[in-house]
Amino acid sequence: MPNFDYDLFVIGAGSGGVRACRIAAGLGANVAVAEERYFGGTCVNVGCVPKKLFSYAAHYRDDMIDSRGFGWDIPESSFNWGTLLTNKNIEINRLNRIYKSILEDNGVEVFEAHAQIVNSHTVEVAGQHVSAKYILIATGGWPWVPDYRGSEHVLTSNDVFHMETLPPRLLVVGGGYIAVEFASIFTRLGSETILSYRGDQLLRGFDGDIRQFITKQIGHDVTLNLGTEIVEICKNNNGLRVSFDSGNELEVDAVLSATGRTPLTAGLGLENVNVELSANGGVVVNNRFQTTEPNIFAVGDVINRIALTPVALAEGQIVARALFSNSFDAMSYKCIPTAVFCHPNLATCGLTEEEALDQHIAIDVYTAVVKPLKNTLSGSAEMAMIKLLVDQSSDRVIGLHMVGPDAGELVQGFAVAMNAGATKQQFDATVGIHPTFAEEFVTMRAKRKDKGI
Repeated sequence: MPNFDYDLFVIGAGSGGVRACRIAAGLGANVAVAEERYFGGTCVNVGCVPKKLFSYAAHYRDDMIDSRGFGWDIPESSFNWGTLLTNKNIEINRLNRIYKSILEDNGVEVFEAHAQIVNSHTVEVAGQHVSAKYILIATGGWPWVPDYRGSEHVLTSNDVFHMETLPPRLLVVGGGYIAVEFASIFTRLGSETILSYRGDQLLRGFDGDIRQFITKQIGHDVTLNLGTEIVEICKNNNGLRVSFDSGNELEVDAVLSATGRTPLTAGLGLENVNVELSANGGVVVNNRFQTTEPNIFAVGDVINRIALTPVALAEGQIVARALFSNSFDAMSYKCIPTAVFCHPNLATCGLTEEEALDQHIAIDVYTAVVKPLKNTLSGSAEMAMIKLLVDQSSDRVIGLHMVGPDAGELVQGFAVAMNAGATKQQFDATVGIHPTFAEEFVTMRAKRKDKGI
């Protein structure tokens, strides 16, 4: 049998890569990892963690305004972008060190350098060639910016966490969760914010009723510029002039292009091996995360399935266990909960109504739009919405959607019930906690009559 320097060589020390390293090393494998940017990947450095910290900062603005209706007289306050940025950087640096320590404490050899695949068993890293029985690609994704005149002037979702100053006038481009989150965050931090999207409703791919509802809610605080696309951005004194295909123009201080991320495969040397890529550059894998090169595997955002940190973690763990313990658990992508940390929050689990109907599932639909109790005194016009989809044949809850305070926190618990096969009857038999918004999920009795099959 051939001798290899490592049993497993991982390219990328993000969520999926680090989890695969730790599990494989714990199973006795000789493991190495290469990371050329930052430990923890997108999530820790330019994704969910710093974004959630920014979201907390934005919530304080709402909390201070809401408190007046409860008798608090808070003096006029101001926001310091530099303080938020400094404290965010301290926390991210701490997490970077933790991720690196996880690797080192588990005996994983760490290369802080770019790695490139030379052949099916060889990687070039830090000026040397090393061999591995298996190679795992876990390089994640990278922001994608459409090609139009002046696109070089935009910021991406990577850049926004390192802006030196808060732009007085900000244009956010895109209609997905990244764009919606940043638009609702920066308008609360003090930027005059405009959200531009080519579609007529935000968050394509989410449930239609939820899309309609969140678009209206976001429009209360953010100026929406829907149904149009940028054709040109020009520098104009210290700002930017943005021209749209509708003929409209805007003058802003910064443009944040949050139009999506694509798999990061450039420069990996994949042309040297038989690894198939999809149309958008994602690595094609089978249900074992094996590429068309049998000993090369891939997980996380680079395979372009579901770009969520917990998904990458699960995928990395499956690969490591399959390779080094002969234990394989197939990854299920059904009923994965997710949240959008906009204002108000949005969270969902299971099928949308459109997906259920496309699959010809006969469903009962339950919806409710309510004013949260807090807003009866705060004076806020923000409303909340919940929606349940129930399979008529089994009574199982197959779709659960929510827009409202702490949606992610609430839906996580309901996701456990849904994955356990909870029925609408079991929801109905559960005593609610009163007064909470969560109790609405177990008190819905009236079916919607206009839809379903």
